[in-house]
Amino acid sequence: MDEFRLLRPLSGKTIKEITGSLKSPACQPAACDETVTTSSAANMNFNGTWKVYSEENLEEFLKSIGAPQMIIKMRKEVKPVIIIEQNGKDFTCTVKTPACTKVHSFSLGKESEITTVDGRKFKCIVREENGKLIAENDKFTSVREIQGDEMIETITAGSITFTSRSKHV
Repeated sequence: MDEFRLLRPLSGKTIKEITGSLKSPACQPAACDETVTTSSAANMNFNGTWKVYSEENLEEFLKSIGAPQMIIKMRKEVKPVIIIEQNGKDFTCTVKTPACTKVHSFSLGKESEITTVDGRKFKCIVREENGKLIAENDKFTSVREIQGDEMIETITAGSITFTSRSKHV
């Protein structure tokens, strides 16, 4: 399994300074010393069920990250449903397609493991910046944001950018 870490100061505040304690068992020592943004996660509202209705550059993006042809074909034929449960800085994101369901849980500023549609796993730290959720590693950058009743996710890998648009249902 490949592991990646994003270690970058964002606001000068450590998790301990923000929360006053490090009670979470998910908080690994290396991640706990990192800095996180201090803007309020309460200003973001990703909660709810989202239905993908538009995808741009999906095939090119999946090819660029080495997804198998079978996965590329399947993803071109379906539009996922995304269910996001947000509780402060803690998120659970469920992505449903007819072929599979993937569940990712993460807390802002803490390292988490994400599984791709083809089963590969990677580690990253998700942060909030200006109301956007941003996840990065050395292979790609993902930015998820709410604009009106739409959720827009932009994923860039090298020179390829994939954009997914979802409506709140």
